[in-house]
Amino acid sequence: MKIKILALVIILSSSFAFAQTKLADKFFENYGYVKAIELYEKAVEKGKGDAHVLTRLGDAYYNNSNSEKAVYWYGKALSEYKNIEAEYIYKYIQSLRSIGNYEEADVWFKKLSEAQQGDSRLKGYNPDEIDLFDKLTSKNNDVVVTIKNLDFNSENSDFGSFVHNNTLYFASSRSDDNKVYNWNKEPFLDIFQIDVKDGEDGTQSYGSPIQINAEDINTNYHEASIAITNDGKTMYFTRDNTSKRNRLKYDKDGTTHLQIYKATLVGEQWSKVEALPFNDDYFSTGHPTLSRDNKTLYFVSDRDGGIGQTDIYSVSINDDGTYGPPENLGDDINTEGREMFPFISKDNTFYFSSDGYLNLGLLDIFKSNILKDESTTEPVNIGAPFNSGYDDFAYFIDTDTQNGYFSSNRPEGKGSDDIYSYSITECNQQVTGVVREDRTDIILSDVKVQLIDETGKIIDEVVTKEDGVYVFDIECDKPYTVLAAKPDYKDTKETITTTNENEKINTLDLTLIPLIRDNQIVINPIFFDFDKSDIRTDAEYELENIVDVLRKHPEMMIKIESHTDSRGRDKYNMKLSDRRAKSTRDYIISRGVDANRIKSAEGFGETKLLNGCSNGVKCSEEEHQLNRRSYFFIVNR
Repeated sequence: MKIKILALVIILSSSFAFAQTKLADKFFENYGYVKAIELYEKAVEKGKGDAHVLTRLGDAYYNNSNSEKAVYWYGKALSEYKNIEAEYIYKYIQSLRSIGNYEEADVWFKKLSEAQQGDSRLKGYNPDEIDLFDKLTSKNNDVVVTIKNLDFNSENSDFGSFVHNNTLYFASSRSDDNKVYNWNKEPFLDIFQIDVKDGEDGTQSYGSPIQINAEDINTNYHEASIAITNDGKTMYFTRDNTSKRNRLKYDKDGTTHLQIYKATLVGEQWSKVEALPFNDDYFSTGHPTLSRDNKTLYFVSDRDGGIGQTDIYSVSINDDGTYGPPENLGDDINTEGREMFPFISKDNTFYFSSDGYLNLGLLDIFKSNILKDESTTEPVNIGAPFNSGYDDFAYFIDTDTQNGYFSSNRPEGKGSDDIYSYSITECNQQVTGVVREDRTDIILSDVKVQLIDETGKIIDEVVTKEDGVYVFDIECDKPYTVLAAKPDYKDTKETITTTNENEKINTLDLTLIPLIRDNQIVINPIFFDFDKSDIRTDAEYELENIVDVLRKHPEMMIKIESHTDSRGRDKYNMKLSDRRAKSTRDYIISRGVDANRIKSAEGFGETKLLNGCSNGVKCSEEEHQLNRRSYFFIVNR
């Protein structure tokens, strides 16, 4: 007999733990993490600590930004169970890093890499270094990119921006020379400069474009694409292959190729122009750019031995002014197509244009970490609005200000190629509203309002004051849930999805339904299955409101009334409703409420129907269910 009793206790305990888990799941799914944690941890105490419960506990703490607890429960799940989903390993790594345990995080990062090859989150993964521009290139709408076609663009070609000491250098075919280039029937390109002034509001204003050293730098043929050393004393630029007499030089097929030249600043004038030694009459060399330390020159060439039509190369610049041999950057960057217009930003990101990768059309701008000590160097398309279905190239960015320039021949421009300025700012919106009581429209203070992201994580929290107003700063183009809670009121939640309109203010008013009305605690109906007195999970979820009120008011006493529908015999329904009332009472007591605070739990059968569904009347299941209900009357206040 003792064995049977023990077995029954074990079964009942297991059944209770299972029911608590289902109820905890209900709260978890509705962002009730504190209540879910309480119930999950009770289930663990009862021996229901399976992988589902442990990872849910980890998630509940993780979403509530309690990293230490999240680490404990995720770690427990990973140590006790195999085949835990990679999602939880990922969150475990995040939590470990959050508490500064980088060594353990790296161990699990390696395990995740081995188990989850191809997971996009593993590419350059470092939660401690979130770069605004990286967000943009990963197609996030967390930023606003403001693009402007510059006023100084001409009807001809203007491209190739480079900024040094508040001077913008670019190439333009706006020359008054009558001599034109046969390719596009525009004048040959010259190098121009224009003063740039930074306004207090972060915008730029520009002076008038002028040719730089027209006599020494600009010739009757093409000059473009410059790079200037950090000290401002040396300039590299592209020019048509010309003789000392300023005449074009051709190869055996009658083609003139591009070459890179170097000029030295003497006083305020560029002079001492000389061709670089790795130029050649039989292939082109151009589009120079410098490494951050000025010890390496990168350029574009179609020389023999390359991978594609044009490749990007590098040469070392020696201390004595000589150059090392040109080295192809290889297939980390180059393709069988065209790679052009390299540029290296202050943060050592390598930008270039290409038509050899998946793109929006023609030349697109890409970035790579090839010059950084990163785990990936794979080029990334930086996407719209920088790239379009046309040629987009000659990218320049000042990473200190997140302002820069690029060139494009997109049709909305002024000429064949135009220079566009851009600025990158965070895209932010607000959600705000007033919290009121549902029935009276009274403004409510002391309401805890939480902002929850699409993963279920609580990311912000405020408490309303006398005006009932809450305000959250939110990101663009994302879904959010706003959850409001106040003692003696039912929690309420509303969802909102933001647009990509910067600085938009979203209005979302909230209403809370009071639990105490006159002499009752009013909750949603406690429904029972037909002919059953078991407490359903949805009923438990509602009964937690009763538990909360009684915990809030420790002197309060209640009585419970339960009712049935008219189906079945009257006497049977009276007994059934009584069992339901006592099941309801027992659940409340099981949640820690003193039994003496429930003065009575009584069934009234079908004696107090809410509709006309009495004996013999044909009604729907929904109409009958309306009569299967419970009331909670306050005996004292």
